[in-house]
Amino acid sequence: MDYPKPLFVHVLIFPLPLQGPVNCMLKLAELLCLADFHVTFLNTDHIHHRLLRYTDVQSRFTRYPKFRFEAISDGLSEDHPRSGDRFVEMFDAMEAVTYPLFTEMVTSGDLSSSSDRPVTCIIADGIFSFAVDVAQKIGIPLLYFDTISPCGLWTYLCVPKLIQAKELPFKGDDLDAKITCVPGMEGFLRRRDLPSFCRSSDLTEPVIQLILKENHELPKAQGLILNTFEELEGSLLSHMGTLCPNLYPIGPLHTHLNTRLCPKLASKPPTFSNSLWEEDKSCMVWLDQQPLKSVIYVSIGSLAVMTKDQLMEFWYGLVNSGKRFLWVRRPGSIAGDCSESQIPTELLQGTRERGCIVGWVPQEEVLAHPAIGGFLTHSGWNSTLESIVAGVPMICWPYFVDQQVNSRFVGEVWKLGLDMKDTCDRVIIEKTIRDLIDERKDELMARADLMSKLARESVNEGGSSFCNLERLIEGIRVMSLEASRV
Repeated sequence: MDYPKPLFVHVLIFPLPLQGPVNCMLKLAELLCLADFHVTFLNTDHIHHRLLRYTDVQSRFTRYPKFRFEAISDGLSEDHPRSGDRFVEMFDAMEAVTYPLFTEMVTSGDLSSSSDRPVTCIIADGIFSFAVDVAQKIGIPLLYFDTISPCGLWTYLCVPKLIQAKELPFKGDDLDAKITCVPGMEGFLRRRDLPSFCRSSDLTEPVIQLILKENHELPKAQGLILNTFEELEGSLLSHMGTLCPNLYPIGPLHTHLNTRLCPKLASKPPTFSNSLWEEDKSCMVWLDQQPLKSVIYVSIGSLAVMTKDQLMEFWYGLVNSGKRFLWVRRPGSIAGDCSESQIPTELLQGTRERGCIVGWVPQEEVLAHPAIGGFLTHSGWNSTLESIVAGVPMICWPYFVDQQVNSRFVGEVWKLGLDMKDTCDRVIIEKTIRDLIDERKDELMARADLMSKLARESVNEGGSSFCNLERLIEGIRVMSLEASRV
Protein backbone atom coordinates (compact mmCIF):
# COMPACT_ATOMS: atom_id res chain seq x y z
CA MET A 1 0.00 0.00 0.00
CA ASP A 2 1.30 3.48 -0.88
CA TYR A 3 0.99 6.02 1.91
CA PRO A 4 0.86 9.77 1.24
CA LYS A 5 3.82 11.65 2.63
CA PRO A 6 3.02 13.24 6.01
CA LEU A 7 3.21 17.00 6.07
CA PHE A 8 5.67 16.98 8.96
CA VAL A 9 8.42 14.48 9.81
CA HIS A 10 10.65 15.42 12.72
CA VAL A 11 13.35 12.98 13.82
CA LEU A 12 15.06 13.36 17.19
CA ILE A 13 18.54 11.76 17.22
CA PHE A 14 20.07 11.00 20.62
CA PRO A 15 23.60 9.46 20.56
CA LEU A 16 25.62 8.02 23.38
CA PRO A 17 27.88 10.97 24.31
CA LEU A 18 31.17 9.50 23.08
CA GLN A 19 33.28 10.32 20.02
CA GLY A 20 32.36 7.24 17.96
CA PRO A 21 28.56 7.32 18.37
CA VAL A 22 28.37 11.12 17.99
CA ASN A 23 30.44 11.06 14.80
CA CYS A 24 28.37 8.23 13.35
CA MET A 25 24.99 9.70 14.23
CA LEU A 26 25.91 13.15 12.89
CA LYS A 27 26.44 11.48 9.52
CA LEU A 28 23.02 9.82 9.77
CA ALA A 29 21.51 13.19 10.72
CA GLU A 30 22.89 14.78 7.57
CA LEU A 31 21.58 11.93 5.41
CA LEU A 32 18.12 12.49 6.89
CA CYS A 33 18.44 16.23 6.27
CA LEU A 34 19.12 15.38 2.60
CA ALA A 35 15.77 13.54 2.68
CA ASP A 36 14.18 16.87 3.69
CA PHE A 37 13.26 15.77 7.23
CA HIS A 38 13.20 18.05 10.23
CA VAL A 39 16.06 16.78 12.43
CA THR A 40 17.01 17.64 16.01
CA PHE A 41 20.36 16.34 17.25
CA LEU A 42 20.48 16.03 21.03
CA ASN A 43 23.97 16.32 22.51
CA THR A 44 25.05 16.47 26.12
CA ASP A 45 26.35 19.91 27.09
CA HIS A 46 29.90 18.56 27.39
CA ILE A 47 29.91 17.03 23.91
CA HIS A 48 28.26 20.05 22.33
CA HIS A 49 30.85 22.44 23.74
CA ARG A 50 33.68 20.28 22.39
CA LEU A 51 32.08 20.06 18.93
CA LEU A 52 31.69 23.83 18.82
CA ARG A 53 35.28 24.30 19.94
CA TYR A 54 37.00 21.92 17.52
CA THR A 55 34.75 21.68 14.43
CA ASP A 56 32.70 23.76 12.04
CA VAL A 57 29.68 21.55 12.71
CA GLN A 58 27.33 24.43 13.53
CA SER A 59 28.07 26.44 10.40
CA ARG A 60 28.15 23.26 8.30
CA PHE A 61 24.59 22.36 9.23
CA THR A 62 23.27 25.86 8.47
CA ARG A 63 22.69 24.67 4.91
CA TYR A 64 19.84 22.59 6.35
CA PRO A 65 17.18 25.02 7.61
CA LYS A 66 15.17 22.14 9.15
CA PHE A 67 18.07 21.03 11.37
CA ARG A 68 18.88 22.17 14.88
CA PHE A 69 21.01 21.17 17.85
CA GLU A 70 19.71 20.79 21.39
CA ALA A 71 21.81 20.09 24.49
CA ILE A 72 21.12 18.36 27.79
CA SER A 73 23.10 17.65 30.97
CA ASP A 74 24.91 14.31 31.32
CA GLY A 75 24.85 14.66 35.11
CA LEU A 76 28.64 14.76 35.47
CA SER A 77 30.97 17.50 36.61
CA GLU A 78 32.92 19.27 33.86
CA ASP A 79 36.25 17.86 35.09
CA HIS A 80 35.08 14.23 34.90
CA PRO A 81 37.35 12.41 32.39
CA ARG A 82 34.48 10.55 30.63
CA SER A 83 36.98 7.85 29.62
CA GLY A 84 36.28 4.24 28.76
CA ASP A 85 37.25 2.96 32.21
CA ARG A 86 34.65 5.29 33.80
CA PHE A 87 31.77 4.36 31.48
CA VAL A 88 29.50 2.94 34.21
CA GLU A 89 29.76 6.20 36.18
CA MET A 90 28.76 8.11 33.08
CA PHE A 91 25.80 5.89 32.35
CA ASP A 92 24.57 5.94 35.96
CA ALA A 93 24.65 9.75 35.87
CA MET A 94 22.67 9.78 32.63
CA GLU A 95 20.04 7.43 34.08
CA ALA A 96 19.69 9.67 37.14
CA VAL A 97 19.84 13.10 35.47
CA THR A 98 19.54 12.90 31.67
CA TYR A 99 16.65 10.45 31.48
CA PRO A 100 14.19 12.69 33.42
CA LEU A 101 15.30 15.78 31.46
CA PHE A 102 14.90 13.93 28.16
CA THR A 103 11.44 12.69 29.17
CA GLU A 104 10.34 16.21 30.08
CA MET A 105 11.74 17.62 26.83
CA VAL A 106 9.61 15.35 24.62
CA THR A 107 6.49 15.06 26.79
CA SER A 108 5.91 18.64 27.90
CA GLY A 109 8.85 20.73 26.72
CA ASP A 110 10.22 22.21 23.48
CA LEU A 111 9.85 18.98 21.49
CA SER A 112 6.48 17.82 22.80
CA SER A 113 3.26 17.40 20.83
CA SER A 114 2.08 20.81 22.06
CA SER A 115 5.12 22.61 20.63
CA ASP A 116 5.42 24.08 17.13
CA ARG A 117 7.96 21.37 16.26
CA PRO A 118 6.76 18.07 17.78
CA VAL A 119 8.94 14.99 17.41
CA THR A 120 7.42 12.27 15.20
CA CYS A 121 10.22 9.68 15.51
CA ILE A 122 13.11 9.01 17.90
CA ILE A 123 16.44 7.46 16.87
CA ALA A 124 18.41 6.63 20.02
CA ASP A 125 21.59 4.75 20.84
CA GLY A 126 20.83 1.09 21.54
CA ILE A 127 22.20 1.36 25.08
CA PHE A 128 19.43 3.84 26.02
CA SER A 129 16.87 1.29 27.18
CA PHE A 130 14.77 4.08 28.68
CA ALA A 131 13.98 5.38 25.19
CA VAL A 132 11.38 2.61 24.70
CA ASP A 133 9.28 3.85 27.61
CA VAL A 134 9.56 7.48 26.49
CA ALA A 135 8.52 6.72 22.89
CA GLN A 136 5.59 4.60 24.07
CA LYS A 137 4.50 7.31 26.49
CA ILE A 138 4.18 9.90 23.70
CA GLY A 139 2.97 7.43 21.07
CA ILE A 140 5.70 7.82 18.45
CA PRO A 141 8.00 5.26 16.77
CA LEU A 142 11.44 4.47 18.12
CA LEU A 143 14.39 3.23 16.09
CA TYR A 144 17.53 2.12 17.84
CA PHE A 145 20.93 2.75 16.28
CA ASP A 146 23.72 0.56 17.65
CA THR A 147 26.94 2.16 16.46
CA ILE A 148 29.10 -0.75 17.60
CA SER A 149 29.73 -3.55 15.11
CA PRO A 150 26.87 -5.92 14.27
CA CYS A 151 29.21 -8.87 14.91
CA GLY A 152 29.87 -7.41 18.36
CA LEU A 153 26.20 -6.63 18.94
CA TRP A 154 25.24 -10.19 18.04
CA THR A 155 27.48 -11.51 20.84
CA TYR A 156 25.74 -9.04 23.19
CA LEU A 157 22.36 -10.40 22.13
CA CYS A 158 23.61 -13.94 22.77
CA VAL A 159 24.74 -13.25 26.36
CA PRO A 160 21.57 -14.83 27.85
CA LYS A 161 22.21 -17.92 25.71
CA LEU A 162 25.87 -17.99 26.87
CA ILE A 163 24.76 -17.83 30.50
CA GLN A 164 22.13 -20.53 29.99
CA ALA A 165 24.69 -22.82 28.32
CA LYS A 166 27.10 -22.16 31.22
CA GLU A 167 29.71 -20.71 28.86
CA LEU A 168 29.52 -17.59 31.05
CA PRO A 169 31.08 -17.02 33.48
CA PHE A 170 34.26 -18.77 32.32
CA LYS A 171 35.35 -21.87 34.21
CA GLY A 172 39.13 -21.93 34.38
CA ASP A 173 41.50 -19.47 32.75
CA ASP A 174 41.88 -20.92 29.24
CA LEU A 175 41.00 -17.94 27.01
CA ASP A 176 41.51 -20.04 23.87
CA ALA A 177 38.62 -22.38 24.72
CA LYS A 178 36.01 -22.39 21.95
CA ILE A 179 32.62 -20.69 22.37
CA THR A 180 29.97 -22.90 20.79
CA CYS A 181 26.58 -21.26 21.29
CA VAL A 182 26.80 -17.98 19.34
CA PRO A 183 25.02 -18.85 16.05
CA GLY A 184 27.17 -18.10 13.03
CA MET A 185 30.41 -17.98 15.06
CA GLU A 186 30.70 -21.58 16.27
CA GLY A 187 33.79 -22.43 14.23
CA PHE A 188 36.16 -19.65 15.22
CA LEU A 189 35.03 -17.73 18.34
CA ARG A 190 37.16 -18.18 21.45
CA ARG A 191 36.66 -16.85 24.95
CA ARG A 192 39.25 -14.14 24.32
CA ASP A 193 37.20 -12.96 21.30
CA LEU A 194 34.07 -12.22 23.32
CA PRO A 195 33.38 -8.62 24.44
CA SER A 196 35.65 -7.56 27.28
CA PHE A 197 32.91 -7.61 29.93
CA CYS A 198 32.51 -11.38 29.40
CA ARG A 199 35.77 -11.96 31.27
CA SER A 200 34.10 -11.02 34.54
CA SER A 201 33.47 -13.83 37.01
CA ASP A 202 30.51 -11.91 38.47
CA LEU A 203 27.35 -11.82 36.34
CA THR A 204 25.85 -9.15 38.61
CA GLU A 205 28.44 -6.58 37.47
CA PRO A 206 26.80 -3.33 36.27
CA VAL A 207 28.01 -3.60 32.65
CA ILE A 208 26.62 -7.12 32.25
CA GLN A 209 23.32 -6.09 33.78
CA LEU A 210 23.24 -3.11 31.40
CA ILE A 211 23.76 -5.45 28.43
CA LEU A 212 21.01 -7.81 29.63
CA LYS A 213 18.65 -4.86 29.93
CA GLU A 214 19.55 -3.65 26.43
CA ASN A 215 18.89 -7.16 25.07
CA HIS A 216 15.41 -7.07 26.59
CA GLU A 217 14.49 -3.63 25.25
CA LEU A 218 16.14 -3.66 21.79
CA PRO A 219 13.52 -5.88 20.08
CA LYS A 220 10.73 -3.55 21.28
CA ALA A 221 11.82 -0.81 18.88
CA GLN A 222 10.30 -0.44 15.42
CA GLY A 223 13.68 -1.08 13.84
CA LEU A 224 17.43 -1.31 14.33
CA ILE A 225 19.87 0.81 12.30
CA LEU A 226 23.36 -0.59 11.77
CA ASN A 227 26.54 0.92 10.36
CA THR A 228 27.55 -1.97 8.12
CA PHE A 229 26.88 -3.38 4.65
CA GLU A 230 25.33 -6.69 3.72
CA GLU A 231 28.33 -7.91 1.73
CA LEU A 232 30.45 -7.73 4.92
CA GLU A 233 28.09 -9.21 7.52
CA GLY A 234 25.14 -10.67 5.61
CA SER A 235 25.16 -14.07 7.33
CA LEU A 236 25.20 -12.52 10.81
CA LEU A 237 22.45 -10.08 9.87
CA SER A 238 20.29 -13.10 9.03
CA HIS A 239 20.82 -14.46 12.55
CA MET A 240 20.20 -11.05 14.10
CA GLY A 241 16.95 -10.73 12.18
CA THR A 242 15.49 -13.57 14.26
CA LEU A 243 15.50 -11.25 17.32
CA CYS A 244 15.24 -7.83 15.63
CA PRO A 245 13.29 -8.40 12.39
CA ASN A 246 13.44 -4.87 10.98
CA LEU A 247 17.13 -4.20 10.30
CA TYR A 248 18.55 -1.26 8.36
CA PRO A 249 22.24 -1.88 7.48
CA ILE A 250 23.12 1.46 5.82
CA GLY A 251 26.90 1.68 6.17
CA PRO A 252 29.66 2.51 5.81
CA LEU A 253 28.02 5.78 6.84
CA HIS A 254 30.98 8.06 6.16
CA THR A 255 31.19 6.79 2.57
CA HIS A 256 27.43 6.80 2.17
CA LEU A 257 27.23 10.46 3.18
CA ASN A 258 30.09 11.50 0.90
CA THR A 259 28.50 9.65 -2.02
CA ARG A 260 25.16 11.40 -1.57
CA LEU A 261 26.68 14.81 -0.92
CA CYS A 262 28.78 14.90 -4.08
CA PRO A 263 25.90 15.52 -6.53
CA LYS A 264 24.39 18.09 -4.15
CA LEU A 265 27.63 20.05 -3.87
CA ALA A 266 28.76 19.43 -7.47
CA SER A 267 32.25 18.65 -6.21
CA LYS A 268 34.54 15.94 -4.91
CA PRO A 269 33.69 14.39 -1.51
CA PRO A 270 33.89 17.10 1.16
CA THR A 271 36.33 16.91 4.05
CA PHE A 272 34.90 17.82 7.42
CA SER A 273 35.34 16.86 11.04
CA ASN A 274 33.10 15.75 13.89
CA SER A 275 36.07 15.50 16.23
CA LEU A 276 36.02 16.15 19.96
CA TRP A 277 39.75 16.95 19.87
CA GLU A 278 41.76 19.47 17.90
CA GLU A 279 43.17 17.85 14.76
CA ASP A 280 46.83 18.35 13.91
CA LYS A 281 46.92 18.47 10.11
CA SER A 282 50.69 18.90 9.97
CA CYS A 283 50.83 15.11 9.74
CA MET A 284 49.43 15.32 6.20
CA VAL A 285 52.49 17.33 5.12
CA TRP A 286 54.72 14.68 6.71
CA LEU A 287 52.80 11.90 4.92
CA ASP A 288 53.24 13.68 1.59
CA GLN A 289 56.99 13.17 1.99
CA GLN A 290 56.80 9.39 2.57
CA PRO A 291 56.97 6.60 -0.06
CA LEU A 292 53.87 4.75 -1.25
CA LYS A 293 52.39 2.26 1.30
CA SER A 294 55.38 2.69 3.62
CA VAL A 295 53.77 4.10 6.82
CA ILE A 296 52.08 2.24 9.65
CA TYR A 297 49.40 4.48 11.17
CA VAL A 298 48.90 3.92 14.92
CA SER A 299 45.87 5.03 16.95
CA ILE A 300 44.08 3.53 19.95
CA GLY A 301 41.00 5.70 19.44
CA SER A 302 39.05 8.11 21.58
CA LEU A 303 38.63 6.09 24.81
CA ALA A 304 41.44 3.56 25.28
CA VAL A 305 44.19 4.24 27.80
CA MET A 306 47.74 2.82 27.80
CA THR A 307 49.96 2.27 30.80
CA LYS A 308 53.50 3.63 30.66
CA ASP A 309 54.82 0.07 30.31
CA GLN A 310 52.54 -0.54 27.32
CA LEU A 311 53.65 2.77 25.81
CA MET A 312 57.28 1.69 25.96
CA GLU A 313 56.58 -1.73 24.43
CA PHE A 314 54.70 -0.11 21.56
CA TRP A 315 57.42 2.47 21.06
CA TYR A 316 60.22 -0.09 20.96
CA GLY A 317 58.20 -2.32 18.65
CA LEU A 318 57.58 0.54 16.23
CA VAL A 319 61.16 1.81 16.20
CA ASN A 320 62.71 -1.67 16.04
CA SER A 321 60.50 -2.62 13.08
CA GLY A 322 62.47 -0.13 11.00
CA LYS A 323 59.23 1.09 9.41
CA ARG A 324 57.93 4.62 9.15
CA PHE A 325 55.08 5.38 11.55
CA LEU A 326 52.47 8.04 12.24
CA TRP A 327 51.39 7.69 15.86
CA VAL A 328 48.36 9.43 17.38
CA ARG A 329 48.66 9.98 21.12
CA ARG A 330 45.41 11.51 22.25
CA PRO A 331 45.57 13.81 25.30
CA GLY A 332 44.84 11.59 28.31
CA SER A 333 45.57 8.33 26.48
CA ILE A 334 48.64 7.53 28.62
CA ALA A 335 48.05 6.77 32.30
CA GLY A 336 50.29 8.97 34.43
CA ASP A 337 53.06 11.35 33.46
CA CYS A 338 55.61 10.39 30.80
CA SER A 339 58.00 13.24 30.00
CA GLU A 340 60.55 13.16 27.19
CA SER A 341 63.38 13.10 29.73
CA GLN A 342 62.26 9.57 30.71
CA ILE A 343 62.44 8.24 27.12
CA PRO A 344 65.56 6.27 26.05
CA THR A 345 67.71 8.04 23.47
CA GLU A 346 67.33 5.27 20.87
CA LEU A 347 63.55 5.74 20.82
CA LEU A 348 63.79 9.50 20.38
CA GLN A 349 66.38 9.06 17.64
CA GLY A 350 64.33 6.39 15.82
CA THR A 351 61.25 8.60 15.98
CA ARG A 352 63.11 11.60 14.55
CA GLU A 353 64.33 9.45 11.66
CA ARG A 354 61.15 7.58 10.74
CA GLY A 355 58.26 8.71 12.92
CA CYS A 356 55.69 11.43 13.48
CA ILE A 357 53.78 11.69 16.77
CA VAL A 358 50.72 13.97 17.05
CA GLY A 359 47.80 14.44 19.41
CA TRP A 360 44.90 13.83 17.02
CA VAL A 361 44.42 13.58 13.26
CA PRO A 362 41.72 13.76 10.55
CA GLN A 363 41.58 9.97 10.43
CA GLU A 364 39.55 9.49 7.23
CA GLU A 365 42.05 11.67 5.35
CA VAL A 366 45.01 9.87 6.90
CA LEU A 367 43.73 6.41 5.98
CA ALA A 368 43.04 7.56 2.42
CA HIS A 369 46.60 8.86 1.98
CA PRO A 370 48.70 6.76 -0.45
CA ALA A 371 51.63 6.62 1.99
CA ILE A 372 49.63 4.54 4.51
CA GLY A 373 50.43 0.83 4.29
CA GLY A 374 48.81 -0.41 7.49
CA PHE A 375 46.75 0.62 10.52
CA LEU A 376 47.60 -0.48 14.07
CA THR A 377 44.20 0.05 15.63
CA HIS A 378 42.17 -0.49 18.81
CA SER A 379 39.51 -2.04 16.53
CA GLY A 380 36.75 0.45 17.28
CA TRP A 381 33.98 0.01 14.74
CA ASN A 382 34.24 3.43 13.07
CA SER A 383 38.00 2.96 12.68
CA THR A 384 37.53 -0.58 11.33
CA LEU A 385 35.02 0.56 8.71
CA GLU A 386 37.15 3.55 7.72
CA SER A 387 40.12 1.23 7.23
CA ILE A 388 38.01 -1.21 5.18
CA VAL A 389 36.79 1.57 2.87
CA ALA A 390 40.34 2.91 2.45
CA GLY A 391 41.65 -0.57 1.64
CA VAL A 392 44.20 -0.48 4.48
CA PRO A 393 45.13 -3.78 6.23
CA MET A 394 44.97 -3.73 10.01
CA ILE A 395 46.88 -4.86 13.08
CA CYS A 396 44.30 -5.16 15.85
CA TRP A 397 45.01 -4.37 19.50
CA PRO A 398 41.50 -4.20 21.03
CA TYR A 399 40.72 -2.40 24.26
CA PHE A 400 37.14 -3.16 25.33
CA VAL A 401 33.45 -3.78 24.48
CA ASP A 402 32.96 -4.98 20.86
CA GLN A 403 36.61 -4.47 19.90
CA GLN A 404 37.65 -8.02 20.89
CA VAL A 405 35.01 -9.42 18.51
CA ASN A 406 35.96 -6.99 15.73
CA SER A 407 39.62 -7.97 15.87
CA ARG A 408 38.77 -11.66 15.50
CA PHE A 409 36.62 -10.96 12.47
CA VAL A 410 39.33 -8.79 10.89
CA GLY A 411 41.94 -11.51 11.30
CA GLU A 412 40.04 -14.79 11.00
CA VAL A 413 36.85 -14.11 9.03
CA TRP A 414 37.45 -11.17 6.69
CA LYS A 415 41.22 -11.81 6.37
CA LEU A 416 41.92 -8.07 6.42
CA GLY A 417 44.70 -8.01 8.98
CA LEU A 418 46.37 -9.55 12.01
CA ASP A 419 44.90 -9.93 15.50
CA MET A 420 47.32 -8.97 18.28
CA LYS A 421 44.92 -9.01 21.23
CA ASP A 422 45.99 -9.79 24.79
CA THR A 423 49.66 -9.09 24.17
CA CYS A 424 51.84 -6.03 24.45
CA ASP A 425 55.38 -7.19 23.79
CA ARG A 426 57.91 -5.22 21.74
CA VAL A 427 59.15 -8.33 19.90
CA ILE A 428 55.62 -9.36 18.87
CA ILE A 429 54.74 -5.80 17.84
CA GLU A 430 57.89 -5.54 15.71
CA LYS A 431 57.26 -8.92 14.05
CA THR A 432 53.57 -8.20 13.41
CA ILE A 433 54.35 -4.85 11.76
CA ARG A 434 56.93 -6.52 9.49
CA ASP A 435 54.48 -9.30 8.65
CA LEU A 436 51.84 -6.75 7.65
CA ILE A 437 54.08 -4.37 5.70
CA ASP A 438 56.43 -6.97 4.13
CA GLU A 439 55.76 -10.71 4.47
CA ARG A 440 51.97 -10.79 3.97
CA LYS A 441 51.59 -7.48 2.18
CA ASP A 442 50.34 -8.82 -1.16
CA GLU A 443 47.68 -11.19 0.20
CA LEU A 444 46.34 -8.66 2.72
CA MET A 445 46.33 -5.80 0.22
CA ALA A 446 44.46 -7.92 -2.34
CA ARG A 447 41.80 -8.80 0.20
CA ALA A 448 41.59 -5.18 1.45
CA ASP A 449 41.17 -3.88 -2.11
CA LEU A 450 38.31 -6.32 -2.75
CA MET A 451 36.44 -5.41 0.44
CA SER A 452 36.97 -1.70 -0.20
CA LYS A 453 35.36 -2.12 -3.62
CA LEU A 454 32.36 -3.95 -2.14
CA ALA A 455 31.95 -1.27 0.54
CA ARG A 456 31.90 1.53 -2.02
CA GLU A 457 29.52 -0.32 -4.30
CA SER A 458 27.06 -0.86 -1.44
CA VAL A 459 26.40 2.89 -1.11
CA ASN A 460 26.10 3.63 -4.81
CA GLU A 461 22.63 3.82 -6.36
CA GLY A 462 21.16 0.32 -6.41
CA GLY A 463 23.66 -0.99 -3.82
CA SER A 464 22.52 -2.80 -0.68
CA SER A 465 23.13 0.07 1.75
CA PHE A 466 21.72 2.64 -0.68
CA CYS A 467 18.47 0.65 -0.92
CA ASN A 468 18.33 0.09 2.84
CA LEU A 469 18.64 3.84 3.46
CA GLU A 470 15.79 4.48 1.03
CA ARG A 471 13.77 1.88 2.91
CA LEU A 472 14.62 3.57 6.24
CA ILE A 473 13.59 7.01 4.96
CA GLU A 474 10.28 5.67 3.65
CA GLY A 475 9.77 3.70 6.86
CA ILE A 476 10.18 6.83 8.98
CA ARG A 477 7.65 8.66 6.79
CA VAL A 478 5.12 5.82 7.08
CA MET A 479 5.60 5.36 10.84
CA SER A 480 5.30 9.11 11.42
CA LEU A 481 2.06 9.21 9.44
CA GLU A 482 0.62 6.22 11.24
CA ALA A 483 1.52 7.69 14.65
CA SER A 484 -0.16 10.97 13.72
CA ARG A 485 -3.41 9.08 12.99
CA VAL A 486 -3.60 7.52 16.45
